[in-house]
Amino acid sequence: MHIEPGVVLGAKMALGYVTAAGAFLYAAKRSLKTIEKDGLVALAIRTFMATVLVFGFFELLPHYPVGVSEVHFILGSTLFLMFGAAPAAIGLAMALMLQGVLFAPADLPQYGMNVTTLLVPLFMIDVLARRIIPAETAYMDIEYMQAFKLSMVYQAGVVAWVGFWAVYGQGFGAENIAQIASFSAAYILVVLFEPLVDLAVLAAAKSMYQFKDSMLFQSRLYKAACTASAGS
Repeated sequence: MHIEPGVVLGAKMALGYVTAAGAFLYAAKRSLKTIEKDGLVALAIRTFMATVLVFGFFELLPHYPVGVSEVHFILGSTLFLMFGAAPAAIGLAMALMLQGVLFAPADLPQYGMNVTTLLVPLFMIDVLARRIIPAETAYMDIEYMQAFKLSMVYQAGVVAWVGFWAVYGQGFGAENIAQIASFSAAYILVVLFEPLVDLAVLAAAKSMYQFKDSMLFQSRLYKAACTASAGS
């Protein structure tokens, strides 16, 4: 999901900062809602946990270069289900920055493009979840197909943004399109793998029901939307 140095050059790179600014504005809006509902401390705790997990995903889980980018197990839908849109978004953005500063400074000029690639699909599943998961269903009780749809939309969004940046920077040449296609095909593994992780994490969450009223996880993980709203 990283846009490699040299794919987008010069003045074209400014677009990445514009799209990132839009993503940060949406994240700020969702953050205010989280603070209003659960408080600033809850947002900070969940953001910290999301940041640590994402940084671990980046550095410890298998990742390999394919085509125009690298295939990572980002587990965006897992983070969303556990912590909510705002903490997951901030955690993704902060972990990406930490990775660049500590291990990959060559990626920092592409930060705007990379953070857009991660955050916009997250906000897409934030909207999708409200459509496909009934209000009376806690996230820990979702079914495989619901988890699959969230994962598929997130990963498809990542692939779409990577493809966009590659075409934006390098055009529609045959080699570039072939590289985009190979990257997209490789992400099928992630789409198949991530829903299983989601369900495993949600099953583990059921065994930690004592945390249902804590600040560690978003309330929707353990409670239906109507119950969570009534209790907030």
